[in-house]
Amino acid sequence: MTETSGTVVVLGATGQQGGAVAAALRADGWAVRALVRDPSGHRARSLAAAGVETVRGDLGDPESLRAAFSGAHGVFSVQPNSGQAGSGVTDEDEVRFGTTVADTAERCGVAHLVYSSTVAVGPTPTGVAHLDVKGRIEAHVRDLGIDTTIIRPATFMEILVQPGTGLDRGHLSFLMRPDQAMQFIAVCDIGQVVAAVFGSPDRYAGRTTEIAGDALTGNALAGHLTRAAGRPIGYSRLPETLLAQDEVLGKVAALADNGRLAGNADLDALRAEFPFLLRFEDWLTGPGARLLEAALRSTDTGFSLR
Repeated sequence: MTETSGTVVVLGATGQQGGAVAAALRADGWAVRALVRDPSGHRARSLAAAGVETVRGDLGDPESLRAAFSGAHGVFSVQPNSGQAGSGVTDEDEVRFGTTVADTAERCGVAHLVYSSTVAVGPTPTGVAHLDVKGRIEAHVRDLGIDTTIIRPATFMEILVQPGTGLDRGHLSFLMRPDQAMQFIAVCDIGQVVAAVFGSPDRYAGRTTEIAGDALTGNALAGHLTRAAGRPIGYSRLPETLLAQDEVLGKVAALADNGRLAGNADLDALRAEFPFLLRFEDWLTGPGARLLEAALRSTDTGFSLR
């Protein structure tokens, strides 16, 4: 039976994942409560205009979490990435935030917690701190006495066309080699997957699932981008000099090489379960069209994966 009654608290609702989750839950008929630092901010006001209840709170303030989670059926948990430049969040901060959210949800009687992790998590550490912290949070989440589901999204399609990340002046540079496949997912599809999970708790409670919508080599990405842009787009792996200079980025590229970051989701099974999952070519002409246009206009030459 599909469930859509009650309130789901969404963390990170002013960001990409949380925003997609909030929109998908609202579309499915859930009441959505977003924890935000500043309810008067532009993004928070946009959420409120879309029918989302916004409450002031902070991941570092357990009391505000307790107030936000009170009476809620579910919680979607995603934390600021400690590896994101400029986030101001340390690795230990991310672990503390993730475990505090989980513990508070349990104490408040929340029925279902969904935690968003990363495909890089596995039985052994990756050696990249901002990825391994998510494995520590996963282990804590699994020990809760409430229903939990862990999703591990593949690399976002959005990162490929954001100015200053992958695509620059008609050329895409990214982690994998030109003939090496990597899995990707549209952020909007993460939202729909999470909504489906909350809607069918009996089916998804206790599961840990990698999610992706497509698997493409660097050359295939360039081909799709070329057709969508109407002009040639080339592809190359990030320069070896850059990977050698940036220790963390070099380790992340190695994880793509050995399959830990490339993703191992069963795409056929996922598409049977979630038929809405977008392939990259469809994303480029749909939700990604505006981002691609902006990237093609940009002259930003910077790169920051973390």
